Amino acid sequence: MIHNSRRGRMLAIAAVATLALGVTAACSSSDNSGGSSASGGSSAAAEPITITVQTFGGGKNFGYKEAVDKWNASHTDIKIKNDNLTDQFEQVYWPQMIQWLQSGAGAGDVVGIDEGGMGLAKAHPEWWADLGELGLQNRKSDFADWKWQNGVTADGKLFGLGTDIGGMSLCYRKDLFEKAGLPSDRDEVSKLWPTWDDFVKVGEKFQSKVKDTKFVDGTNTLYNVVLVQEAAKNGNVSYFDTSNNLIVDKNPAVKSAYDFAVKISQDGLTAKLRNFTDEWKTGMKKSQFATLGCPSWMLGVVSGDDAAGPELKGKWDVAAVPGGGGNWGGSWLAVPKQSKHPKEAAQVLDYLTGKDAQVSVFTYAGNMPSNTQAQQDPAVQSTKNEYFNNAPIGDIFAKSASSLQPVFLGVKHAQVKNAVESVISALDDGSVPYAQAWQKLVDDAVKAAG
Repeated sequence: MIHNSRRGRMLAIAAVATLALGVTAACSSSDNSGGSSASGGSSAAAEPITITVQTFGGGKNFGYKEAVDKWNASHTDIKIKNDNLTDQFEQVYWPQMIQWLQSGAGAGDVVGIDEGGMGLAKAHPEWWADLGELGLQNRKSDFADWKWQNGVTADGKLFGLGTDIGGMSLCYRKDLFEKAGLPSDRDEVSKLWPTWDDFVKVGEKFQSKVKDTKFVDGTNTLYNVVLVQEAAKNGNVSYFDTSNNLIVDKNPAVKSAYDFAVKISQDGLTAKLRNFTDEWKTGMKKSQFATLGCPSWMLGVVSGDDAAGPELKGKWDVAAVPGGGGNWGGSWLAVPKQSKHPKEAAQVLDYLTGKDAQVSVFTYAGNMPSNTQAQQDPAVQSTKNEYFNNAPIGDIFAKSASSLQPVFLGVKHAQVKNAVESVISALDDGSVPYAQAWQKLVDDAVKAAG
């Protein structure tokens, strides 16, 4: 997850090892059933059951702080412990989670799964508790059909309920746009770039005026934005077709997104930073770039103390994305079959995917609810984000929620995504020559798909 792909793999392996060392502490609390105490007394029977919820992500990640605090303040029988294990899903969290699921030990009572892992999760019903049998089958009306169906295994078992959806915007530095002599009002900024060609032209103008800041963070973030937009024009598929055949070298959506990444890199518009790395967060804090693609959940990442941080509050804003929308991201919660408290875990999952908790998540972190009742709640639709110059994020993201088009993601999507994005970053930092990058991307994707 840094510029040199080999070094990135080594760091990812080290991170997985570190994560594995913490598994006992992370999951031991799940074994808090009320047995007798060591002295033979019955006092332990009154102890609450602790349900461990394992998540991932940078900044405010799943945004559960307020929702968890509210639950724990009002429940004496079940307590929630939220362990956010890493901000690296493809490289660290998902490989480790797969190991835990396969071994039957290590996973929390409730685990988060990014959209990129859902294809594999659906293909392994033996990993998951049946949420239908645990009383959650009646939640179907709370979600768009595609969000619900993606939480159903290949054999028809409900195993996951949706947390958030992506939506799309573009985050930009209002103060740096003013420094470049560009409009800084979000509506005027949105008018600057109806197309990606227009976006590049604005970037060139920006960099002609502001010499010490690049226009975009790197190639990966905008590559993903363009990819999901182009996927919607090409059958709503990206790396795999709906039969799970790898189509990286055949899908025009992938090539179009790749070509755009090459263009902004060759034009010198990037700060050559790979998203979610420490260098990327430092670059944000040090104002090394002025724009990045922002699905709703990215707002919580940007505003996190380890990223842009409180010093830049009010200097970031939110505008429309060139090309018109897109759906990047979104996650689900599931209960591993290995949980010792599946009934209580299902109660916690039910709560965290319910209307009130998802409204709380949006107002706290900016993650757009997948729960349709929460989407329609006035508290969501009227939300303004103080950090982003009071941007009306409820209005910005709620408008697009009902029309989002899901992109099919194959069983090995997370593995292929990581391989592809390593090349997209490497062509930008110069470790892979432009002339060789496309073939390497295809070859590495084939290896990752197995």
